[in-house]
Amino acid sequence: MRHAVRARRDRGGSSGRAAGVLYDAFAEDVDAAIGRRSIERFREFSGEEGFRFRGTPYVWLAREGDRTRGEAIEAQVPRMRSHGVDVELLDTEELAELAPTLRTADVEVAAVARDAGRTDPKSYARLLARKAEREGATVWTGTAVSLGDGREGTIVADGERGTFDAVVVATGAHTKRLLEAAGHRIAMKPYRVQALTAVEPGVQRGSRTGDPLTAVDAIESDTRRGSDDDGRTSNGIRTPMVYDATAGIYLRPHSDGLLIGDGTEEVESDPDDWEREGDPEFVESALERARERLTVEDLTVEEAWAGLCTATPDRNPLLGWLDEERGLYVATGWQGHGFMRSPAIGERIAREVCGGSGIEAFDPARFTGEEEFGIVEGMRVE
Repeated sequence: MRHAVRARRDRGGSSGRAAGVLYDAFAEDVDAAIGRRSIERFREFSGEEGFRFRGTPYVWLAREGDRTRGEAIEAQVPRMRSHGVDVELLDTEELAELAPTLRTADVEVAAVARDAGRTDPKSYARLLARKAEREGATVWTGTAVSLGDGREGTIVADGERGTFDAVVVATGAHTKRLLEAAGHRIAMKPYRVQALTAVEPGVQRGSRTGDPLTAVDAIESDTRRGSDDDGRTSNGIRTPMVYDATAGIYLRPHSDGLLIGDGTEEVESDPDDWEREGDPEFVESALERARERLTVEDLTVEEAWAGLCTATPDRNPLLGWLDEERGLYVATGWQGHGFMRSPAIGERIAREVCGGSGIEAFDPARFTGEEEFGIVEGMRVE
């Protein structure tokens, strides 16, 4: 089957191309603390200047016969709970009640993270930029930037040289190339991922007003700041956010109906030369896997796009000083989890740059930059 996909909107930079899935379901203590703090901050910001956090449970599952991933999920849950994460295993009946449009007969193991949610990433980036400007920061966009000639805290922006106490290089997929041009090697590889939005046939996006995912028949009632809902899409599909670890696909409610993703390419991408639209092969595969998971008759693609993520040898980020004497700091290698952890990571960066301690497990000095390593799917369960 052939699918015609139109590029309907400018998704902006990396944040605008993110899926907007937010959760704290991490088994390592540092990751869990960062995830929990990030969810707190997203909730605190919700309602400000067009940004909205929509509380929606996050389910991850393994299918029958996939004992490796099933056992991994069973092992993850108690570890997460030991770090204060609100997660639990679900039996088939509980899963069916939580997700009425999800096919559950072939699910062997499933778990849910309750304190999770979703958002429009672009709206958050705009909000933070405005907040920074109100605090006196100068925000440049569309500006070519390079690091200086080795002198302390020097950058060159549109040909003009400036010196700062610290330079935080957090340029996403371009971070490796930017640092290499200044003589610094890091163990990071950009890689391409894909996502699409889809609706059931006959639903006209133009007939909708905003995002109609309201708190009707809510799965959970929550009085914390931020809006919680049942994941009911505008075309009637009711589902939480779901990651099918066996199929390697995730889906979540979206203002366009349903967002479906992963489409990970396990090869290094050129950050200056890559395809920004979704591939027809990805679209067909994603729709097929979504139909296997959902009790929907058919889905029509609204939009398909790609973005770049960044990988490291151990799947942990590179976060810390590359050259503290010269004021050079790096933040990259998020393995697809950068946006969802950005509020807490931003606080950690500010603390370390101002003289505080960093996160030892994320120290970029643990690698030389010469390592050979493969790229794996960021949400992978093992």
